[in-house]
Amino acid sequence: MEKIKLSKNELKRQKDALKRYLRYLPTLQLKKQQLQFELRRIESLIAERVEELKAQVAELKRWLAVWGDDFELDQVIQIKEIREGQNNIAGIDVPVFKEVVFGETLYDLFWTPLWIDKAVQVFKILAILQAERKILERQTAILNEELRVTSQRINLFEKIKIPETRENIRLIQIFLGDQQIAQVVRGKIAKNKLLRRAK
Repeated sequence: MEKIKLSKNELKRQKDALKRYLRYLPTLQLKKQQLQFELRRIESLIAERVEELKAQVAELKRWLAVWGDDFELDQVIQIKEIREGQNNIAGIDVPVFKEVVFGETLYDLFWTPLWIDKAVQVFKILAILQAERKILERQTAILNEELRVTSQRINLFEKIKIPETRENIRLIQIFLGDQQIAQVVRGKIAKNKLLRRAK
């Protein structure tokens, strides 16, 4: 705890600081609630994507028996780019999934196996779901870090700054009150001395 000056100026400074803390604390608490809500929402989205991935893999397993041919799918499916944007959640910029851009999937229909069309479709869906899940996980990491920092700030205000400032105000008010009483007493003593001299 820092040494405070026991003066009226310091009292005003401490009262102003307390007002700031009390005004800023609800904003931080609201931000914490928003972050917690968004994290729950994103976690449910991740769970949905994982379930969709499992469903697509199960669909893929049905076709595995047909895929006995030696055919390289990477010749047909190529991810050129994963596009993402930015979204602001409670004052924090987080990445948002836009789309997966695939390269041209040109192949000779006469020379490729019949299952290629279905495989291309399923693998594109898998690539989109994986890309979206990874971006959602990045969002979670960013928001978790911001939630940690916000919680620390709330604790700082609630447990340290506000009680410390209130205690400083109390000490200054006691000191100034004592000073005022001492001045009144000194004034009365001086007045009594003057009255005795006048007699």
